Amino acid sequence: MAAPISKGRRLIKFLVVAVLLVLLLGGAARMIVAGGAKSLNIGDRLLGDSEGATLQFAGQPYGAGERNKLNIWVPTGTRKTDKLPVLVWLYGGGWYSGQRDDYGFAGRAFAKQGFIVVIPDYRIVPEGHWPDFLHDSAAAVAWTDAHIANYGGDPDRIALAGHSAGAYNSLMLALDPQWLKAAGSDVSVIRGVVSLAGPSDFYPFEKGGRADVAMGDIRPVEQTQPITFVRADAPPLWLGHGTADTVVRVRNSQRLAAAMDKVGGSATLREYDGLSHNDLVMALTKPLAYKGPILPEMTDFLRGVTARRVAPAPRPE
Repeated sequence: MAAPISKGRRLIKFLVVAVLLVLLLGGAARMIVAGGAKSLNIGDRLLGDSEGATLQFAGQPYGAGERNKLNIWVPTGTRKTDKLPVLVWLYGGGWYSGQRDDYGFAGRAFAKQGFIVVIPDYRIVPEGHWPDFLHDSAAAVAWTDAHIANYGGDPDRIALAGHSAGAYNSLMLALDPQWLKAAGSDVSVIRGVVSLAGPSDFYPFEKGGRADVAMGDIRPVEQTQPITFVRADAPPLWLGHGTADTVVRVRNSQRLAAAMDKVGGSATLREYDGLSHNDLVMALTKPLAYKGPILPEMTDFLRGVTARRVAPAPRPE
């Protein structure tokens, strides 16, 4: 009887995988907009290669709030003494949705590339509004700076990355020093930032839209816009955007790159022809990597900005 049972289990697994393929390839865009990161994560776990990345810690508190918890992914076999580069991933969701456990696909993707990956939750609407999600994101980065060495990470090699609302949070922390300062840290701990479809110059807000609800009451409104804080000494930025994005228009990244260039800052703009808002984050999963070279191009930038700094040799007297 063992053989029929085994065949039955394989058939069930095959059917599950087939259904996931149909969902992922046929309706992933609709799913992720409706909170489908969980579906992407399941598909990536079942259809991708799970080897090479390990969830080292789930639910590590970084503050006192219910959503002040984070997950830590590491390359499999990481030792405490390794001092690997660190990536803090801030997920999107329009400041309305998101759970750290649903973004295991991002943890796996970057851990396989050799990074310690920190994925925090942060307050979202209706419990949190601007600047709550910035305070929480800054607190998560400050915690990472103070404690990541205990998990094999190098606190001198921290970068940020995010998609959509998470990209906004990342850009604000890097460009406006007040947030990390308030968290007891300093913007100098950030070696670079990857922004995927990040809103950076999006006022006026759509009446009743997500940004309007999350930050529409703030005055002056300019303080909510990352482009307000461009400066020459900001961490290097890598701005990835799909030209077919109708949620956060590509002009956001175009204008930010131009503004950074004008003040003498460092910003790389990468436009992906024909890709939508969610295509960029979907491409981080193994089944949907065909959408574009987002992961390898992000990784190239992140490796560059988090490379070990070599002290200059002392000059002979």
